[in-house]
Amino acid sequence: MKTPFLQAIKERVLVLDGAMGTMLQERGLRPGQSPEELNLTMPDVVAGVHREYLEAGADIIVTNTFGGTRPKLEHYGLEEKVREINARAVEIAREVCGDRAYVAASMGPTGLFVEPVGEATFDAMAAFFREQAAALIEAGADLITLETFLDIKEIRAAVIAIREVSPTIPVIAQLTFDNEGRTVLGTPPEAAAVTLAAAGADIVGSNCGLGPDGICAVLGAMRGVTRLPLISQANAGLPKLVDGKTVFPGTPDDMTAFHDRMLGLNVRVIGGCCGTTPTHIRAIKEALAGRDQSWRDCGPPAGVTFLASRTSVVALGGGLPAAIIGERINPTGKKAFAQELREGKITTIRREAMEQTAAGAHLLDVNVGTPGIDEPAAMERAVFCVTGSVAVPLVLDSSDPAALERGLKAADGKVLVNSVNGETKSIERVLPLVKKYGAAVIGLALDETGIPETAEGRLAVAERIVAAAEGRGISRNDVVIDCLTLTVSAEQKRAMETLRAVRLVKEIIGCPTVLGVSNISFGLPRRPLISSAFFAMALAAGLDAAIVNPKEEEMMAAWRSAMVLLNRDPSAAAYIAAYAGTAAAAPEPAASGEALDIRERLKRAVITGDRENIVALVEEALGQGLEPLQVSNEGLLPGLEEVGRRFEKNLVFLPQVMQSADTMQAAFGRLREVMKGSPAASRGKILMATVEGDIHDIGKNIVCTLLENHGFEVIDLGKNVPADRIVGKARELGVDAVGLSALMTTTMTEMENVIARLKEAGIRTFTMVGGAVVTQEYADEIGADLYARDAMEAVARIKALLEK
Repeated sequence: MKTPFLQAIKERVLVLDGAMGTMLQERGLRPGQSPEELNLTMPDVVAGVHREYLEAGADIIVTNTFGGTRPKLEHYGLEEKVREINARAVEIAREVCGDRAYVAASMGPTGLFVEPVGEATFDAMAAFFREQAAALIEAGADLITLETFLDIKEIRAAVIAIREVSPTIPVIAQLTFDNEGRTVLGTPPEAAAVTLAAAGADIVGSNCGLGPDGICAVLGAMRGVTRLPLISQANAGLPKLVDGKTVFPGTPDDMTAFHDRMLGLNVRVIGGCCGTTPTHIRAIKEALAGRDQSWRDCGPPAGVTFLASRTSVVALGGGLPAAIIGERINPTGKKAFAQELREGKITTIRREAMEQTAAGAHLLDVNVGTPGIDEPAAMERAVFCVTGSVAVPLVLDSSDPAALERGLKAADGKVLVNSVNGETKSIERVLPLVKKYGAAVIGLALDETGIPETAEGRLAVAERIVAAAEGRGISRNDVVIDCLTLTVSAEQKRAMETLRAVRLVKEIIGCPTVLGVSNISFGLPRRPLISSAFFAMALAAGLDAAIVNPKEEEMMAAWRSAMVLLNRDPSAAAYIAAYAGTAAAAPEPAASGEALDIRERLKRAVITGDRENIVALVEEALGQGLEPLQVSNEGLLPGLEEVGRRFEKNLVFLPQVMQSADTMQAAFGRLREVMKGSPAASRGKILMATVEGDIHDIGKNIVCTLLENHGFEVIDLGKNVPADRIVGKARELGVDAVGLSALMTTTMTEMENVIARLKEAGIRTFTMVGGAVVTQEYADEIGADLYARDAMEAVARIKALLEK
């Protein structure tokens, strides 16, 4: 009988096995064939790979099910064999391992992006993962490992889906990061760790993409925001082409060079990814044998709540600067905004999100509750809009559980739910959603009897809420208590009782605290005077977050000043940056002034991804006498080029780029109607394809979209495209350039074949290559004219080449 997995990793560091795909390829896997199909057709070969790793010392054997979801198997016509393929893979691994090793069921990405970046819904994505997880768990897997994910939204859906199937099976969750320390969609390690830990992962970390040095840096960043154990599954260096074969240069010794640092970070599972072999795994096992493998209790201090968006993390509590929660995305008392919501529009939401963030908000409260609307649908639209416009985490504000759930599905990271209270009905409706979707929650200190008059009464309600949360598996760190601000003009004596309640909650429960500060001054003249004074007093009482209007200078001045005086702004850095003229320039809010030139307004609409209003702006520009090409070249394209510059500086990320591209598509759709019958100007004709044997095309599709938006004619041949077809189409269409994509090391060499075939056929065209495993060095070796590391670079390089 093996020790339960989560107990075993507390006793010693476990070694996970190495690469599967390259091992299978050496043993008969054909180019373009499903690796998972071998579980049915060549089980002895799969078992042989497992056996080699087991004999090398692996404590964890990973099943051959990385591409075992329905969308992946559909590429091979195997979608009706999801259960059979996955169950058989677990059986094969179990037959080899017996009780000598743990069987980890591998689950990889589907190849789809979740909306709004892609077209897959959260529910559809979760259903794919539930189906695979159910087969793997029923077959007897000891744990599940999620590997090589690029999209935090997709892997979050996977963890949530697994937890629906089994609340107890151990789950490892890993993303793949680039040399800049972010995923393809812009997620840093910290945001990944916060989101995945909240969703229910037991171990977090990274695999693929980087060698042990890069993975170690990623794990160091994760350690700052989570106390969970970590996993390292590095590549054996970055791939190179040697004598026509893809080779990983990392030696067994290279794979063990960072062991001491990893042990210090409490990395409890170490394995290998691309390029690693049984020899590498044996070296990892042997190197661990002489080291202290004791559990290290390390990570962030207790009492801190972490929230995350796709690209950023905000911490509450622990003596850190108090967080500003922008309150302006709320239709209460705003007739025009309420009418927009009824009409399904998001203009005000986008503008307020950008303006509040520019004014200093760290989080944004999103409330779309107004009579006469479908609130769940409105909440989803609002979340998509805000997450596509700004980087800050969200506070979802609704009394409708259906709206909360829709918003939680739409969100990218770990959000704060506003709110639950001490009533049994509220607890039973809200806390299960908080737990299921990996959120934190605001607990209002009121119950069936109303708001207690005394601080002790509010503390008692807060304690009941925390106990109810912990009883459902929600950490008290993820309960933020609102001691409730009452209107001082009506109940003057109770203002100080609220502040006393804040102190009691901090001292006795230890949870972070929040207040809706502006309520204090309702009904009084010059409200910001009272509100800002109360705000400063609340901060002195230990307040950790405040729901305020960050565009009110009195409120922000009170916050900045109080942070200095309370020693929560080290060296008064934030204060000096704000008032000494040294602050970095804030992002420009969406333009609404009619004085701006129409070209500038078109440009800004593209930058902010304002698809809702772009067609009207195009109409206005045409009405002012601009020709369609002027609209494109003087308004739209400069906006997309600015998005490219911001992308290069890590000011925006791929979701924002795609939102801007979608806005461009809407604008071009209208321009094409105007230009119908006129010859369309084109910057060049580009043929795009994912090479034979490779079924991954997300990156290529993004490149195609951006090339079209920059005025190129794009012919997309799709994925798994034979060299003959690429050469034939290039000759037939007389293209200016051929773009080739490959994601897998096993298909990289097909790029060289295609380029050689183009040259043999005498086709004079430029060639461009890219993909997760492709490098500039590799591109040079195979004779490609261009290499691009991402979609924006691909556009910039092809433009520069063809415009010479």
